[in-house]
Amino acid sequence: MTLIAVIDYDMGNLHSACKGLEQAGATPQVTDEVKDLERADAVVLPGVGAFDPAIQHLRSRDLIQPIRDIIASGKPFLGICLGLQILLEGSEEGHEPGLGVISGMVRRFRPEPQLTIPHMGWNQLHLTQPDSPLWQQLPANPWVYFVHSFYADPSNPSDVAATITHGSQTVTAAIARNNLMAVQFHPEKSSTAGLQILANFVALVRSQQLIAS
Repeated sequence: MTLIAVIDYDMGNLHSACKGLEQAGATPQVTDEVKDLERADAVVLPGVGAFDPAIQHLRSRDLIQPIRDIIASGKPFLGICLGLQILLEGSEEGHEPGLGVISGMVRRFRPEPQLTIPHMGWNQLHLTQPDSPLWQQLPANPWVYFVHSFYADPSNPSDVAATITHGSQTVTAAIARNNLMAVQFHPEKSSTAGLQILANFVALVRSQQLIAS
């Protein structure tokens, strides 16, 4: 059994993320208990909404340092949407400090004539880390589904695993570094490509389980 803890901090619909993980063959467990995160084979941090409330909700559950510790331990970790943004040091959306696991800030899209904000709908990924485990068995430039007004801007370009272009702006769509992966889009809403990405994450977790055994 591949047990994946899905962090519950009142910031988004967890059902769709869990359903996607189940379709990928994992057993998701929705939880806000540190002991469950430590026991799981991997951890997923989803999220929809604003940056400051997300950090405040994590702090109220005493989850900020445990999340940092779990990522540092080498356990596979996947952030989704807001769950990517709060991994950075801060956001132009609010005032709270982020988790600071990834150096950099979350930026607001620059206004442009006829640029739609929020960026909502399907867009094509440009894979800047094409060998990342997340992208296996995907077509070139896969289409995935976005809903966001802010984007991650990591300080280290090597952390960027994929980008998108919205208007004239090319921005981060995913990050990856060792065991840490996070995507700005919603894989659970991204049809076949999104389910393949979740399946790839589950496959990575299983390969680590085999190594550990």
